[in-house]
Amino acid sequence: MKIALAQVLSTANPQRNLVIIRDQAKKAKAAGASLVIFPEAMQVAFGNDLAATAEAIDGPWPALVRQQAREIGITIIAGMFTPGESGRVRNTLLVAGDEVDTHYDKIHLYDAFGYAESDSVTPGTTPVQFTHEGQSIGIATCYDLRFPQLFIHHANAGAIVNIVCASWGQGEGKVEQWTTLAKARALDSTTFVVAVDQADPVSVGERLSGTAPLGVGHSVVVDPLGRVIAQAGAQPELLVVDLELSLVRQAREQLPVLANTVAL
Repeated sequence: MKIALAQVLSTANPQRNLVIIRDQAKKAKAAGASLVIFPEAMQVAFGNDLAATAEAIDGPWPALVRQQAREIGITIIAGMFTPGESGRVRNTLLVAGDEVDTHYDKIHLYDAFGYAESDSVTPGTTPVQFTHEGQSIGIATCYDLRFPQLFIHHANAGAIVNIVCASWGQGEGKVEQWTTLAKARALDSTTFVVAVDQADPVSVGERLSGTAPLGVGHSVVVDPLGRVIAQAGAQPELLVVDLELSLVRQAREQLPVLANTVAL
């Protein structure tokens, strides 16, 4: 399965972000990828008015993402915001392609490191998998990466790949945490973990202010035994990776943690 990780910087302009998605999806298709994964908050970057930008899952912005997926001939995953409860939004991942049209609302909200996502976001409640090229794939968003039970749930439901779309918060040690957690979740679930982050704004000369999580880059692909097989740097980058899916079966024979789990 050839996939592409589009480590980009989304902006405050949803229309500009559609252009970024279109251009990167075309490059991914030209490189032979059948699936291109964008970060969380692709519709509009954090630090902007999310409620003013949020659209229903059948609204015009996601409709244009679906149109791009059809016209380019590739499956696209991208983060957006949909209406939530009491004036809040839901932090939603859209999955669009010829054979899939689904979405996931982020379950674990980022109330940590001085930021309170729950002030503006309603949590989701339901894990979501989808099928791509006959294989089951689980999806997760950013802070979800710190919660192994979601990744184990996906694996027990048949997933052999777990995808994470993020806009990871900056700070001391955060790149190391990001990479370590991706490795740990791969080992917990004996799946490939494909974690796609926003690029680091500082890497392109932007100044940071406030506590909104804007990305640290370092998108990463980890195999089912916790080995990093590809990783980006801090700057915007399109990373194309061929996943050898037979490694999942081999890993589960060597490390049967799913089969050995004991209810406590």
